[in-house]
Amino acid sequence: MQPVTMVGFGAIGRSLLTRVAGHPQLRVTHIVVPAAHTEDARTALARMGLADSVEVVTAVPATTTLVLECAGHAALTEHVVPALTRGVECAVLSIGALSEPGLPEDLADAARAGGTQVHLLSGAIGGVDAIAAARITGLTEVTYIGRKPPLSWSGTPADGAFDLKSIRTPTVILEGSAREAARLYPKNANVAATISLAGLGLDATRVRLVADPTVDENIHEIEVRGEFGEMHLTMRGKPLAENPKTSALTVLSALRFLHNRVNAVTL
Repeated sequence: MQPVTMVGFGAIGRSLLTRVAGHPQLRVTHIVVPAAHTEDARTALARMGLADSVEVVTAVPATTTLVLECAGHAALTEHVVPALTRGVECAVLSIGALSEPGLPEDLADAARAGGTQVHLLSGAIGGVDAIAAARITGLTEVTYIGRKPPLSWSGTPADGAFDLKSIRTPTVILEGSAREAARLYPKNANVAATISLAGLGLDATRVRLVADPTVDENIHEIEVRGEFGEMHLTMRGKPLAENPKTSALTVLSALRFLHNRVNAVTL
C-alpha cells in the first residue's frame, strides 16, 4: 500500500481523490490545506464519504513518505521544499512556479539535501518525454503556441491591450520567452514552463500566445527541432468538469504517476 499526502484540495485534488478512493494499493492519508480552509475540506470529505479515512492537516506530517502537490505556486515554497529537505519524495503539478528565479535551484538543493527526488509532472501537455529524450543529443528550437478564444484571455494583460470582444482574426497577444509568458500570464504558465524545463530552458524556449476567434477550445501546439529530427504536436484537451479552467489531462497525469508507483509494469 502506497500512502500519499496531498497538498491542496481544490478541483484537481478532489477529482484525484475521487479516482484514487478504493484503489487497492493507493491511499490518500492526509490532505494539507491552509488553516482557514480546514473546515471546508472536512465538509467536502464528509460529502465524499471519506471523513473517517483522510485527515485534514495544515502541514506535511512527519510520517509522510510521498507528497503530491496540486495546490498552486505558493505551496512549493511552503510545503514541498521543507518536505524534500526532510527526505520526503515529492511530485509537483504547479510547474509554472519554477519560472520564479531561484525556485528550481531551491527544489533541487532541497532534494539533494534530503537524499530524495522531486518529480515534475507533465500536467496538461504531452510529448514531454520525447522532448527530454531529444535534449540529450541537442535541441536547436522549441516553440510553444497557446491558442484560446479571445474572451478566454479576459483578466490577463491582453485585456485592455486588445479589444478582445472585437477580435475577428487570430491575434498574437504575446511573443517572447517562456519566462516572460510565465511572468505575464501566470495562469498559462504550467504548460510553457513544463516544455521549457524538458527542453531548452525558460529563456531559450519561445512562446506565442494567440487570441483566436476561430476556435472554441484551448489548443496547445509544440514545435521541436534538434539532432533527433523534428516534432510537431497539437493537443485539444477537454476541461476538467469540476473546473473548466483546468485540463482534465492534468488530473490524469498525476493519477498516472501514482499508478506507476504501485504497478508492476510502468510506462
